[in-house]
Amino acid sequence: MVPFIISSTFGPDGVLHLDVPIGAPHANRPVKVSIQVGPVPMTQEEWSDFIERTAGSITDATFCRPEQGELQERDER
Repeated sequence: MVPFIISSTFGPDGVLHLDVPIGAPHANRPVKVSIQVGPVPMTQEEWSDFIERTAGSITDATFCRPEQGELQERDER
């Protein structure tokens, strides 16, 4: 089976329309379609709420930032 990966977006009517040009050598063959729907991106307000809920939420008193060490010198180009 030859894999064809197509990324698309559902239309405003909630229907996915696909045109998949596979070429004459693949005509009249069985096809298996698998659909994976991605997550809905957060709105700016949802992202801000998430940051407000998680910022400063580590309550372990032993948690600390380790020393960062020396900055590596690089050639200037």
